[in-house]
Amino acid sequence: MRRSAITAGLFAALLLPPVPPAQASDTLEYAVKATYLYKFAPFVEWPPTAFAAADSPINICVSGTDPFGAALDQAAAGQRIGGRPVAVHHVAAVEPASGCQIVFIGGSPEQSIAQSLALLRGQPVLTVTDGAADQGNRGIISFVIVDNKVRFQIDAHAAEQNHIAISSKLLSLAVPAGQGG
Repeated sequence: MRRSAITAGLFAALLLPPVPPAQASDTLEYAVKATYLYKFAPFVEWPPTAFAAADSPINICVSGTDPFGAALDQAAAGQRIGGRPVAVHHVAAVEPASGCQIVFIGGSPEQSIAQSLALLRGQPVLTVTDGAADQGNRGIISFVIVDNKVRFQIDAHAAEQNHIAISSKLLSLAVPAGQGG
């Protein structure tokens, strides 16, 4: 089954080698985060209204500062999830009607992380932020570094507010709030 293969992939990603210190680690760290971004999708259930049509792509958007470079585009290239293609979009700012199902919020002078989160609150969008954001500016999923490994925290209440359901399998892989940063 495709879902079990993706679950195995997420477990394997958790076993990746520790992120080494220094600038070289940034490339590996963001390559791992880019892979996670599209691998989250099979574990999220969106309402039918989140898609324009039954064959619409799952749109992963990067808003503001893009730390991924080409890593996200390469990781998602040719991927299909639940019969839907995966499309990556880079946008300066988010809007509630952007058509994005997953948004990595990098923040920018034009639109802060807090502003982006406020605009997407209540929309069927999985918001993802980096752990460097302060507690009040974290998305539904927030990347954190624990024991030099890329991990993530999940705010299930925020997911519910955005009318999306996150699989118990993905919830079980998350680290508790307060770990990492």
